[in-house]
Amino acid sequence: MNIEIKKSEKPIEYNKAIEYLENRVVEVNNNKSKELIWFLEHPSVYTAGSSFNKDDILDDSINLIKTKRGGKITWHGPGQLVCYFVINLNNRKRDIRNFISLIENSIIESLKEYKIKSQSDKKNIGIWVKSNNKIKKIAAIGIRIKKWIAYHGFSINIDNDLNNYNKIIPCGIKNKEVTNLISIKNQNYDNLSEKILNNLINNLKI
Repeated sequence: MNIEIKKSEKPIEYNKAIEYLENRVVEVNNNKSKELIWFLEHPSVYTAGSSFNKDDILDDSINLIKTKRGGKITWHGPGQLVCYFVINLNNRKRDIRNFISLIENSIIESLKEYKIKSQSDKKNIGIWVKSNNKIKKIAAIGIRIKKWIAYHGFSINIDNDLNNYNKIIPCGIKNKEVTNLISIKNQNYDNLSEKILNNLINNLKI
């Protein structure tokens, strides 16, 4: 499988990452570059997808970046693992729902390796876990398709400051909370990106 794997040690500014992805989509479409899976972390930033609602902003002082990805408003920042990709669906099934399921399953399988049970939700895209008898969001997914090339990606909360979500209604869902892995199970998650990568690559072969 001809996919470039990229891992950034230092935080990457959100706009710079998206510009890189946009350029990569053009190159992949023109057969000038490999597909991409990219793990990184962003400095603290709030981003709004194509279907966001202004009412989802609870604190007008936040700096909001509007994006072309699907979904609503979310936060990215320290303690959160971001996985971006540029995957050519012309070489696979031209099925967006199938591709999203592939992403969801890759995250669920990876968390299972840490003995954490998680699930997808047909009504609310993302990955959810049960914590203190409540269903809470652990991973957000936002994807855009251009000429059947899928890009943007997903984020998983590891040990980030959950107070950042108090300034917004995360993903526009009012009655569900957000959590992180360290709150679910206090253990070492240093190899999470490796586990996600392995599951992603295996599922992309199916």
